[in-house]
Amino acid sequence: MEEKVLPPLGNTKPHLEKLTLGITRILEASPGVTKVRIMEKEPAERHMIASWELKNDCVMPEDLKNFYLMTNGFHMVWSVKLDDQPVPLGCLTINSIANLTQLTQSAMYTLPNSPTLEDLDANEDQPEKPHFDSRSIIFELDSCNGNGKVCLVYRRTSPVARESKIWFLDRALYWHFLTDSFTAYYRLLITHLGLPQWQYAFTSYGVSPQAKQWFNMYKPVTYNTPVLTEETDYFINKLDPSKVFKSKTKTSAPAKRGGTPNPPGSQKGSSSSSLTKSSSATGNPSRK
Repeated sequence: MEEKVLPPLGNTKPHLEKLTLGITRILEASPGVTKVRIMEKEPAERHMIASWELKNDCVMPEDLKNFYLMTNGFHMVWSVKLDDQPVPLGCLTINSIANLTQLTQSAMYTLPNSPTLEDLDANEDQPEKPHFDSRSIIFELDSCNGNGKVCLVYRRTSPVARESKIWFLDRALYWHFLTDSFTAYYRLLITHLGLPQWQYAFTSYGVSPQAKQWFNMYKPVTYNTPVLTEETDYFINKLDPSKVFKSKTKTSAPAKRGGTPNPPGSQKGSSSSSLTKSSSATGNPSRK
């Protein structure tokens, strides 16, 4: 399917503006932000969704189905300008139907299926964690640029799985619950502006110190992220984006006042001679 990258915001189509909930204009107005781009994708056809459901024995959630009928996947990127060079920073991605592939147990995911201490200490308020066996069916929504995977997870409670939730699988292969529905997850994705490692804000160990710096400069929109509410004075520099991305101007050296300076040692010699004269005048009275 043909994909094309849209030009800057002035020519963004109205339906894409609604799809991004207006954050493109917020980003364009932020200091240092440049090259906000959305890759336009054609809507998926209903037979593509039906074929995916038949192939995987799953019923696609209604909100995700409506999303794909509007656009078959989503990809938006933005950069910041450092030393007059654009550096990619934000990335918002939802895989297309063709890339909504199932994660199966392989050499990469060799986890024991027997209960662990973590299972015994599980929080009762959270749903049961996914498993790489017949108990769960897992599909990748976003690869998170190698920082983990956001997954659509079904519990296999019937021949055709219907109940699904959104989970985050970190690089250590631990699961972290995100949301009950795709709509709630999409709001998290948009409000966190696709900042690097934003999913780790919903883990017990949080985002890295480098990512916290970006969180401090480009705070998530209308969402109280725990990483911004904790005490961070000890490891976050309070940076002003308007000053960070200010262009550097060379300043000329100030002109020195007075005449030409005395050569090294001349001032010292004159001062020492004057001290000698004064001491001889005061310490050695004239004889009569």
